[in-house]
Amino acid sequence: MRSALVQALLVLTAVTVWPGGATRQVGQERSLPEIAPAPEFTLTSQDNAQVALTDLRGKVVAVTFIYTFCVDTCPVLTPMMSFIQDQLGADFGAKIAFVSITVDPERDTPEVLKEYAQAFGANLAGWSFLTGPSDTIRDVTRRYGVFASKSTDGNVDHTFLTSIVDRRGILRVQYIGARFDPDEFRRDLLSLLQEP
Repeated sequence: MRSALVQALLVLTAVTVWPGGATRQVGQERSLPEIAPAPEFTLTSQDNAQVALTDLRGKVVAVTFIYTFCVDTCPVLTPMMSFIQDQLGADFGAKIAFVSITVDPERDTPEVLKEYAQAFGANLAGWSFLTGPSDTIRDVTRRYGVFASKSTDGNVDHTFLTSIVDRRGILRVQYIGARFDPDEFRRDLLSLLQEP
């Protein structure tokens, strides 16, 4: 039973969510669908600056949800995003931006987020780590389809969902889990730069 559950979870993390519950298998080539306008937000960055999704209009944006005290999946997702950041070369920052939103705003102050970003080699010219009031964070996570619940031991159980937003602010694809294919993710980001 446990083996079957593990296999099912591995299959789930190799799949990308598409609208209407449809999925795309890793490596399947096709234009990314337009899901809906991406949920807007205005939050506080690791540098205590206000960052809104509208500020990033004109860039392809990857939105993830993390927290700095996470000891299981976030330490897999953030280094993978850092690796992809490096693979994007000059496009990163200029044409492609990453946004990591905390699901633990009580502990993840801008200062804590900045230390976390630096520890993982984040290029802060193109990658914002965001926090805000708890009710605002709850609203943003809900609107992106992310579930987050803090347990009594301080850990936060949350959905690992990475969203790609195109240059017009349209949500195009969402990846479930933290172990998706980085090459496919990079190709999806770059494919949106080619659109008119």
